Amino acid sequence: MNELGEFLRTRRAAVDPQHAGFPDDGRTRRVPGLRREELAHLAHVSVDYVVRLEQGRTKRVSRTVLDALADALQLATDERDYLFTVADVAPARQEAAPEVAARLQQLLDGMPDIPAMVLHRRMDVLAWNRGAAALLTDFEALPAPRRNLIRLTFLDPAFRALYGDWERSARECVAVLRMEAGRTPHDPALSSLVGELSVRDQDFRTWWASHQVRGPRQLVKTYHHPVAGELTLDVQQFTVDTHPDQLLVAYTATDDASREGLRFLLLSAQALPSDHLPAR
Repeated sequence: MNELGEFLRTRRAAVDPQHAGFPDDGRTRRVPGLRREELAHLAHVSVDYVVRLEQGRTKRVSRTVLDALADALQLATDERDYLFTVADVAPARQEAAPEVAARLQQLLDGMPDIPAMVLHRRMDVLAWNRGAAALLTDFEALPAPRRNLIRLTFLDPAFRALYGDWERSARECVAVLRMEAGRTPHDPALSSLVGELSVRDQDFRTWWASHQVRGPRQLVKTYHHPVAGELTLDVQQFTVDTHPDQLLVAYTATDDASREGLRFLLLSAQALPSDHLPAR
């Protein structure tokens, strides 16, 4: 797959020519966005070079040219990072099964008032506390391969129904996964996940093809919870220094009503039987 070329084409199509300094010249535009010659002009490269990049016939691109292309395409920070990532040829790597440090699990269990979990970079759920299980789903009841937030977002009707704005959250999931695919293009588990979702969900297939990318960041999400009612929560994500492929994710209320609803939910979660705790 020519990831670099596809990304350049989709980002070129997303640029408004007039905002880029090209007024309407009367010529009919066959495709939206910038023409190849316009991108070449802005990036100070030849049209032939742009063609070769988009067709995957140029493998090595200098940092200077990538910076110029990123500026010309008006890329956001995450998109710029992604451009630099897919421009490199990354070697295949063998990855051990991800594990969560015992102290990190202890930290989760020591946060009774905050739903929290540890995610792998593919959005696999590696560990969680009672609050996270009560808020989202009983992860312990799921087979390990199905404990993936993106897979649940698209393929689990009950999980999907939790979102106040499912489409926005789903698009964010796709953008995060696309960003990770650029970093680790030879990850077989990630490729398998993308393949399954592409086959089973039209929205995923469409949004994946748009090449939107985004790194982890603080989010605000609204949930329609069957027990706690409507909850508006800050979703905060922290990198784990000792395990760069892992994120600690915590959910906190943004208003009094959500705070009361979350408190009620967490009190209910304390009554969960011990066999619904995450496996150690």
